[in-house]
Amino acid sequence: MGTGRALVIHPILREAKIDDGMRSPEARLDEAVGLAAAIELDVAYAEAVKVNRPQPSTLLGSGTVEHFAGLIRDAEERGEPIDLVVMDHALSPVQQRNLERGLHAKVIDRTGLILEIFGARARTREGQLQVELAALSYQRSRLVRSWTHLERQRGGFGFLGGPGESQLEIDRRLIGDRIIKLKRELDEVRRTRDLHRKARDRVPYPVVALVGYTNAGKSSLFNRMAGADVFAKNLLFATLDPTMRGIELPTGRKVILSDTVGFISDLPTHLVAAFRATLEEVQAADIVLHVRDIAHPDTEAQKADVEAVLRDLDIDPSQDGRVVEVLNKIDLLDAATRDALLAQAARNDHMQAVSALTGEGLPGLFGLLDRHMTMDRQTVDLAVRIDDGAALAWLYQRGDVLERRDDDSFAHLQIALDPADLARFERRYDYHPAT
Repeated sequence: MGTGRALVIHPILREAKIDDGMRSPEARLDEAVGLAAAIELDVAYAEAVKVNRPQPSTLLGSGTVEHFAGLIRDAEERGEPIDLVVMDHALSPVQQRNLERGLHAKVIDRTGLILEIFGARARTREGQLQVELAALSYQRSRLVRSWTHLERQRGGFGFLGGPGESQLEIDRRLIGDRIIKLKRELDEVRRTRDLHRKARDRVPYPVVALVGYTNAGKSSLFNRMAGADVFAKNLLFATLDPTMRGIELPTGRKVILSDTVGFISDLPTHLVAAFRATLEEVQAADIVLHVRDIAHPDTEAQKADVEAVLRDLDIDPSQDGRVVEVLNKIDLLDAATRDALLAQAARNDHMQAVSALTGEGLPGLFGLLDRHMTMDRQTVDLAVRIDDGAALAWLYQRGDVLERRDDDSFAHLQIALDPADLARFERRYDYHPAT
């Protein structure tokens, strides 16, 4: 159920970041409209406006504010009222309050909108706690206003307002107390998650993590690869909570496939910190599949945004051999562009062109994963106690045993292993130098 009609404004600031030059104002506006649509807002009007001199009081110039106030008045007179103005930019509390007075409508900025989406989509306990913590940190700077909750049926964190629950006046002390409580709960959840991760580490299967700009088709590709039914829809941030499935590669090798939250430009700082836990799965992954919407007009800018986040996680896509580019949605390209991409990918062992929709290129992607699992293997000699079934099973599942000789106490193995797996084995199991 939607929350009403909305007006979306994307301000074009002269001092915008250099990276923003990779995107046209029209593309930025389209993305903002997509964010609004993600929580079923009915976008009645959208416009990108130049802001030569940002105003401390309203961000927009007085003439621009009056222009949009006129649009809102006209819509009201036609019996098509606009309930909400979405500003695709961060607003200070003062700017937000003054815009509401000038426009005579509820105003929400980009940060508040993304928080609403995350609040409506988070399903796991950890995800919900993380989003609420981010929302409260954001709200704490806006205590000049009442905090109203949305209808229970829609979820979210109340920045849009709505007719649902009664309004709640929250002061700084109460928010501070709630933040402390949330952090304690998150610590407990994280300890549980760490235990789960350690248990998963004992399972000798590599982890393949899917990352990418929101709506790049990660969940669709995940479903195609795993035969799963993860929520996949043409919406921004359709996936928030990490999802994992076991799959088998053509060689019989088993891997764990992990879908993660989509990235986006200008992600609110609070949320970057809040979803660090989700991204930890990426840091620990054996292979990182960077899924790109290669048919999107801003695909290069989206690539830059994702790579910037990966570098923040100490993963340099240009240097880290774990990163593989997956060029998705080739079914949307014209024949010439598609053929050129397929030829480019064929020459690069860190690139694969696919269509998650049609399945084209999936056999090649599975083959590439198989090759990456074995390309850095080294042959080592290990002596493992013959009664240590867990260690032996681990080695047989994770490596290729080339030779084995048993005596009364030990199994003497010559085995091909990835360096990372050898390090894991040495940490977890008792073994002796081969003799």
